Amino acid sequence: MKLLEERILKDGVVLGDNVLKVDNFLNHQIDPVLMQAIGDEFARIFKDRGINKIITIESSGIAPAVFAGLAMGVPVVFARKHKSLTLTDNLYSASVYSFTKDVTNEIAVSKNYLAESDNVLLIDDFLANGQAAIGLLEICQQAGAQVSGMGIVIEKSFQKGRQIIEESGIEIASLARIQAFENGVVKFVPEEEK
Repeated sequence: MKLLEERILKDGVVLGDNVLKVDNFLNHQIDPVLMQAIGDEFARIFKDRGINKIITIESSGIAPAVFAGLAMGVPVVFARKHKSLTLTDNLYSASVYSFTKDVTNEIAVSKNYLAESDNVLLIDDFLANGQAAIGLLEICQQAGAQVSGMGIVIEKSFQKGRQIIEESGIEIASLARIQAFENGVVKFVPEEEK
């Protein structure tokens, strides 16, 4: 998605060898115009899949998931990372390790919002090592829900996440695929390799 790649080049900041900071438009401050374009693109890609629910993880996946849900006319459920007084039982849950935060979170979705009858699209902000995606897949498997695709805003293709998810048989659509960070500059996967 050219618009997203241009925004990454303009406002993204490379930290070290494998971290991209995009808090200017995606995961601290949200650009709603860009999020609407992202949601529309996910809706276009997955339009013929019979999706009736979108699942994401709080918090950075919520904005693109909500805009995709709006474009597709389906509800969005987000897996909670933190314990809540109102979310204590009747849950599907999985453990997810976050590389950027160096912490393992227990994510949970209420059984009231995910069922065997659901045909799910998973959406997340980043795909790197695939841990968040695996956690969401585990939750969907616990519910018996069908996963008909995964939408990723930014994929770090030089890490193993895509391979892990593809081995699960899930189709991935990444709107921006990063091949490498070279001297603090983002290099995207060439069009012919996508």
